Amino acid sequence: MDNVFEALNERGFIKQTTNAEQIARLLAEEQVTYYIGFDATAPSLHAGSLVPIMAMAHLQRAGHKPIAIIGGGTTMIGDPTDKTETRPMLSQEQISANGKGILAQLQRYLNLDNGIADSENSHIASKVGRFLNNADWLLSVNYIEFLRDIGKHFRVNEMIRAEGYRQRLERELGLSFLEFNYQLLQAYDYLCLFQKYGCRLQLGGDDQWGNILAGVDLVRRIESERVHAVTFPLLTTASGAKMGKTAGGAVWLDAERTSPYEFYQYWINVDDRDVSRFLGYFTFLPMDEIRRLGNLEDEAIREAKEVLAYEATQLAHGKAEADKAQAASRAAFGGGNLDEAEMPTTVITSERLDSGIPIMELFHEIGLANSRSDARRLIQQGGAYINEKQCRAIDMVIGTDLLEENALLLRAGKKRYHRIVLKEN
Repeated sequence: MDNVFEALNERGFIKQTTNAEQIARLLAEEQVTYYIGFDATAPSLHAGSLVPIMAMAHLQRAGHKPIAIIGGGTTMIGDPTDKTETRPMLSQEQISANGKGILAQLQRYLNLDNGIADSENSHIASKVGRFLNNADWLLSVNYIEFLRDIGKHFRVNEMIRAEGYRQRLERELGLSFLEFNYQLLQAYDYLCLFQKYGCRLQLGGDDQWGNILAGVDLVRRIESERVHAVTFPLLTTASGAKMGKTAGGAVWLDAERTSPYEFYQYWINVDDRDVSRFLGYFTFLPMDEIRRLGNLEDEAIREAKEVLAYEATQLAHGKAEADKAQAASRAAFGGGNLDEAEMPTTVITSERLDSGIPIMELFHEIGLANSRSDARRLIQQGGAYINEKQCRAIDMVIGTDLLEENALLLRAGKKRYHRIVLKEN
């Protein structure tokens, strides 16, 4: 098998390991079953989840077998790691519904359970992975037996030294006993997966290092077997922002929450300093091509950003949507036909436009500003445009006189566009 560990390391995925040399040898010599857990608190994953998803995809393409865990049991408790407050509790029904949405998104990248209906992913390794819900084994646990068999292997003084627990304990809210159990349950997941599926590798974000190591240690204590752990760096952009976050909120993988066009625009708008790094993480392009694109400078960096945006959007939403998003983006920048482009669009009746719409109201209504006061600041700072003409009057009223071929093109800042289309009464 290809040495996928070296490939992951070259792309920047590896942060911490239990033993890099042993993991590299294991992955090179045999098919390894590996797993990652996903939070089930929402019906969609977001762009920040793409680091573990892409790592899983690289491993499966190299011939290894993935297990994606939806935390139906652990989500009912809530992971306190890197959280400043207790999470709201969800019902089993909510968690199950969220899991269905997450599975559909994972199947864009991975061959799980009954395979992938999407023929675009037919090149993925034939060894089918599993999609499991840890509620299947956690909800039936006998509490007394669990404490006797599993709890005896944990030391409270060691647990509270973990950064996530320590931070919560220092806050006024503190750490509930419910949340304190989370590490035991995640460790138990690893034990169950080792016992039933021979899973020998767990991966996750670096904030999960303590929880993952607890599972490694639990398998060693109970089964006298060596299993391994790999964590990924917690990504931030060059500007210090959290990966996958914008001023408008998270960049979701669900097309209903973040349209393919908006998803594409997120990547086309990344900081120049992030392009090479993100190409390594979020595409399957060969590293030679990534290095070529990463060396582009000034105006030429636009090519690299287009490649990043197109590749990331194609993986998340398919080729057809990526083509539409690319056409819309090029049109907005003067490189294509705006009438044929797919960009965020709002239909407004001619009657309403005849009456006139205050500019602050319209920019807020279509989502180019989070509030009227936000729209006011945008206009005053010179960031509001209509048909590519700057608008600085906060009392401006937008009417039919501004229409160009029965449409308006609104822009906030340099790169956020929205089209208004006239609907005849």
